[in-house]
Amino acid sequence: MPGDPRYDILFESVRIGPVVAKNRFFQVPHCNGMGYRDPSALATMRAVKAQGGWGVVCSEQAEIHPSAEICPFIELRVWSEQDVPMLARIADSIHAYDALAGLQLCHNGMNAPNLYSREIPIGPADLPVFSVFNDPVQARAMDKADIRDLRKWHRDAALRARRAGYDIVYVYAGKLFGGPMFFLSRRFNTRTDEYGGTLENRARLLKELIEDVKDAVGDTMGVACRISMDEMIGEEGLHAAEAREVIAHLAELPDLWDLTLSSWDNDSQTSRFAEEAYQEPFVLGVKQLTSKPVVGVGRFTSPDTMVRMIRQGVLDCIGAARPSIADPFLPEKIRQGRIEDIRECIGCNICVSGDHTASIVRCTQNPAMGEEWRRGWHPEYIRPKQSEARVLVVGAGPAGLEAAMMLGRRGYAVALAERGTVLGGRLAQERKLPGLAAWGRVADYRAGQLATMANVEIFYDSELSADDILGFGFAHVVLATGARWRRDTVARNMLSPAPLGDAEIFTPDDLMAGMRPAARDVLLYDDDHYYMGGVLAELLAGEGYRVTLVTPAAEASSWTRNTMEQHRIQARLIERGVAIRPHRVLREAGGGAAVLACTYTGRTEHAGCAALVLVSARLPAHGLARALLDKSEQWRDAGILSATAIGDALAPGTIAAAVWSGRRYAEELDTAPDPDALPFRREVAELLPFNISAVLARQPV
Repeated sequence: MPGDPRYDILFESVRIGPVVAKNRFFQVPHCNGMGYRDPSALATMRAVKAQGGWGVVCSEQAEIHPSAEICPFIELRVWSEQDVPMLARIADSIHAYDALAGLQLCHNGMNAPNLYSREIPIGPADLPVFSVFNDPVQARAMDKADIRDLRKWHRDAALRARRAGYDIVYVYAGKLFGGPMFFLSRRFNTRTDEYGGTLENRARLLKELIEDVKDAVGDTMGVACRISMDEMIGEEGLHAAEAREVIAHLAELPDLWDLTLSSWDNDSQTSRFAEEAYQEPFVLGVKQLTSKPVVGVGRFTSPDTMVRMIRQGVLDCIGAARPSIADPFLPEKIRQGRIEDIRECIGCNICVSGDHTASIVRCTQNPAMGEEWRRGWHPEYIRPKQSEARVLVVGAGPAGLEAAMMLGRRGYAVALAERGTVLGGRLAQERKLPGLAAWGRVADYRAGQLATMANVEIFYDSELSADDILGFGFAHVVLATGARWRRDTVARNMLSPAPLGDAEIFTPDDLMAGMRPAARDVLLYDDDHYYMGGVLAELLAGEGYRVTLVTPAAEASSWTRNTMEQHRIQARLIERGVAIRPHRVLREAGGGAAVLACTYTGRTEHAGCAALVLVSARLPAHGLARALLDKSEQWRDAGILSATAIGDALAPGTIAAAVWSGRRYAEELDTAPDPDALPFRREVAELLPFNISAVLARQPV
């Protein structure tokens, strides 16, 4: 299928030192929660990106030495020759689909608490480590011997990368992950020797590392430098003017410049707080400082925006992490002129949460992400149907839409019954909330795909009963009927309802349906801790309500620390005038007041409560499933072979979990899995030679 000639420029080749990328699509390094633990899963995930048309596919950061490891985060390691075979498996998998493989070398410096290696972290100064969890660890200031060691470690790691078959190797000085950035940033670098003070001195270590790596591998590999353009804190840290000076100073030294913001939460902002191409102001003009190619990111999902970045001389390569997760085949779809088939990233950062929870990457839009090797799922392909059975999917929310779409791709005859008049289920309402409009792409993509499938019929205004279903003659019934928010306080901190008396009570479902409190003073109780409580507080405050957000947690929407947006949510609520009262449980309400109890001491206090919004737990809408189960003795006569609840109707969770559940149903229909077997493959490390007596004999009694 021919593509649109407007996008031809995206498929021009780009020289990166001694190697050439076949196009301008550049999957920049991104973490994934697999790292050294799941090498085959990681290799397969990267290979799918290459198969999808990315010209360059990079690893996540690869720790070069045990003096800088960031446990509990699971990244790659290139500590010794022992790591080379694993790294080679990844590179070989990328090469199988004609893409360049990049390895991002990283010495985390002061970002590394070294909880696994127990080595003392090193950095430009004697300071506490700059780690996610404020670990009680302090880094020591590097002396000249340490700097010589670091240069040697970088050189050795680059040579291992070459032996593993990589085409591009990184020197990482960005996002306050790459150790050289701590030297660049004046707030961390207080040295008075030749590595501190002036910007040229603060850039000295970075210059030496690039020179060392170029000397080691530069005739055979492209050498990239990843650098942050701004710490977003003004002149206290590395800022745009200084970053440009650094690039101008080192302009021709690396073979490619990879531009980011610092730290990670600024570089990967959610769609609630940043639009596509939001990093453009920070990278404008960099190309005029160097003749080497420049890659940058900005959650690019529109081919027109990508083309503009190239034609206006902003970037040479279109960098992507999250868009390449949401749709690994994004380049190939543009090349083939299938723009409508792109699964656009919604910027929810559920992918990031995998790294923060030491679990495999996941994606709301792409349920196959992370499952390519261990379950054999593919983002674009699925095995053909195994029978002529017809399938009824009840409910067109995220789980039902995914199930219907993937069953349709398998070739089954599918009927999708939606009780309302629009597709999307919970998304139809949540996408209207502040900052969540992009989340509607989950429904839009699937609705667009279903519209092209002749074997899938959609029925609106279809409120079905068990008897209706029994009369239809479908072999398989999928119950994706969703969930509803509870109208009481039962959630994590209270397992029995608090007495609420005559309080005017609202749930998230009520507010999303357009209902509003009569009183202007609202107490919002959030024991959910993900996005909903903060979003609804912002909604009501924006409509002029005086909102007090009460939560047992230490802060509003506390779980969104894993999506790197909690601090922005908290700031926005404060700016909107929302009063936040943490560490409080709602004990009772009524008579215009609420009794709050401290989660630590149990001491109580009173708060005004003219109206109460409860963001507690959710209940699966399983009435239809139970009614159908009660008539199970009639299934055989009705031709029903199975009836299965999926998504929120089975157990309420994230939108990503609902989509994943729909995909799993479509994958497993007409299979007979071994109930005693693991549902996925896992990789078990090879055991080294072991003699317990010899080991213990070396220990003192």
